[in-house]
Amino acid sequence: MQWFTLVSAAAVLLFILYLIRRRRRLSKEPPLDKGLIPWLGHALDFGRDSAKFLLKMKTKYGDIFTVRVAGRFVTFLFDPHSFDSVVSESSAKLDFTKFSLALMDRIFNLQLPNYDHHEEKILMKMQFQGKNLSSLTQAMLSNLKTLLMTDENGRTNTWKKEGLFNFCYDTMFRAGYLTLYGNEAAESWEQTSKIKDKVNSSEVYNVYRRLDQLLMKIVRSTLSADEKIQAASVKEHLWQLLSVEKLSTRVNRSSWIQTYCSHLQRQGLHKDMQARAMVLQLWATQGNVGPTAFWLLIFLLKHPEAKKAVQEEIKKIYFNQIMFTANQEVLNNTPVFDSILNETLRLTAAPFITRDILQNMSLQLADGREYHLRMGDRLCLFPYLSPQMDPEIYEEHEKFKYDRFLNQDGTKKTTFFKDGKQLKHYILPWGAGTNVCIGKHFAINSLKLYKFQTLTHPDMDLDWYSLKMMSCSVINSRLNSLSQHSAEFSSLLEQCNTYVCDSMRIFSKNHLALSHCTIHQIDNWPFKSSI
Repeated sequence: MQWFTLVSAAAVLLFILYLIRRRRRLSKEPPLDKGLIPWLGHALDFGRDSAKFLLKMKTKYGDIFTVRVAGRFVTFLFDPHSFDSVVSESSAKLDFTKFSLALMDRIFNLQLPNYDHHEEKILMKMQFQGKNLSSLTQAMLSNLKTLLMTDENGRTNTWKKEGLFNFCYDTMFRAGYLTLYGNEAAESWEQTSKIKDKVNSSEVYNVYRRLDQLLMKIVRSTLSADEKIQAASVKEHLWQLLSVEKLSTRVNRSSWIQTYCSHLQRQGLHKDMQARAMVLQLWATQGNVGPTAFWLLIFLLKHPEAKKAVQEEIKKIYFNQIMFTANQEVLNNTPVFDSILNETLRLTAAPFITRDILQNMSLQLADGREYHLRMGDRLCLFPYLSPQMDPEIYEEHEKFKYDRFLNQDGTKKTTFFKDGKQLKHYILPWGAGTNVCIGKHFAINSLKLYKFQTLTHPDMDLDWYSLKMMSCSVINSRLNSLSQHSAEFSSLLEQCNTYVCDSMRIFSKNHLALSHCTIHQIDNWPFKSSI
């Protein structure tokens, strides 16, 4: 009986503390919705389908509101005219560093005591622009050719059956890895080195994918006991593959990796922690480009007019399979491809742009409204809902239109409007402001080289069968329901792969597919096929 009295007293005390400390909306603060469940708030609805939940809140409260999610109060802003107030604000008020450090530790067991986000950005800008960008692009072209033209045994005329998602992710990840982290030491016979590159990059990719499939659970701390053991084992394996000793034996390492290694050494970081930092960089640079290549391929296959337009553009810039150099001026002159890429990202990229609020502050919106934000809360933008899927900005916003980002004269279109005013931020797959993706241009170059290679290869075929029906809007909804922090995580398309890719198979000569496609009975999205 005594224990019951103690438990009851503790419960009453906790309830009284809850009533005393419960959050109330103050004057000039955004609308507040704490949800019905103490502490959890809206965590269950947000985790189940974040896009659907946020659209519901936006419809109820407007362009700005605060919700409680698992003990944290998060303010969401959906007015794209006001995004500059967030992305350009001083890091003394709104900062990403605290959030990123927490993610590094949770996902990669990486602690960087002297971490300076701004210093690392300066280092990256030096390595991903100008001459260094040209060198990276050229190395990417060479590595793509190595992976696409021969198999692991050096054979050039073999056919391989491959799942579409894995085909895209595997090739882009491995080529990017070889480009940044270098090649196997040169042999007297060049072909031997290339075969070693294929074997090594395949091992790294396969191990990484095992971690990739656990990332969301790691972030949400929902791993089972067995999954925790698996995650620890996989990370240990990756640390060994990217150890300081292993990387020191590789040739043609990018200037970025060499510079970053020197940076970590100057900080006095232990070799074990340096290996973890290398895994972080592998994820940051390669985690999203493969899934993006997959979506590009999906839309090109579904829309033959888009594929034909890209192929005509490729002919104009004289890109072909025997090219051994990648000219940046040529790659910059592809408005059709750029439009298709932007449209693909508009429909599929769902990043949360997140900032921790470091001090009490006022947020001035473009229409003159002013809101007070509290220190300790978090501020988020979710560009997928607005501007990217805003019907006022984009006509038939759920449909793929390959020329949506082209003017009538074929030049790049950058003028989009909301409420009668031109938008500065009309699509944000790369972030914005002080934390825009520095590797954006290299990623775009890599996607172009990959698509141009696949679309100009003479020995391609595609076999469609048993493709399950799933609309583009359902796939996007599924994507967003998985992506609580999709700006940071690369495994968001894994569940989409379950529905789409498992029923699509490539039969390809020289590991390529899709130039001469036989596609049966394709209606509107979703696909219908019969062989």
